[in-house]
Amino acid sequence: MYPKSIKNLIESFKYFPGIGEKTAERLAFSVLNMEKEQIESLSKNIIDAGNNIKRCKICNNLSEDDTCLICKDNTRNHDMLCLVEDPKTVFSIEKLGTYKGYYHVLNGLISSFNGINPDELQLNSLIKRIQEEKYKEIIVAFKQCIEGEMTALYINNILSDMNIKVTRIASGIPMGADMEYVDSLTLEKAFDNRKTIS
Repeated sequence: MYPKSIKNLIESFKYFPGIGEKTAERLAFSVLNMEKEQIESLSKNIIDAGNNIKRCKICNNLSEDDTCLICKDNTRNHDMLCLVEDPKTVFSIEKLGTYKGYYHVLNGLISSFNGINPDELQLNSLIKRIQEEKYKEIIVAFKQCIEGEMTALYINNILSDMNIKVTRIASGIPMGADMEYVDSLTLEKAFDNRKTIS
């Protein structure tokens, strides 16, 4: 039905998560409505990102150099290391501008359903890093789910004999949420993490 070039473009957009046939078609026609310079810029940016972005050799975050900007920053708090599932979480936390420690990206969570076991995560490099850098606090910042809970417990267990404080970011009911729409796990965590009103 479509010329081959358009069909190939549509198929390429379907590589993205959550993009089905209709959305891929809309994106393809959006590209075709762009100026030639915009299309060339888009193509160049995709190729540049694919060629230039690599994993930081220290924390496993995304970087254009062997060491990312965060790991290079000596002004950050050397006592804290925040464990995250993926690089997207690093950028989300950084946007807040409140956390000033370092990060370690595990690149996944333990999941028996998806066949991800502890050996497939960046845990060996994490343990080595903790031993070398002497952090005082490890902050676990995983999403609230079974996999996040399992990974947090596993990490707490392997760090238990290292005399290091392991904390987890608070969880609970989001601001402005209607109680009737809050899922049971979030509600349970909100009760577990309740605080005195001051």
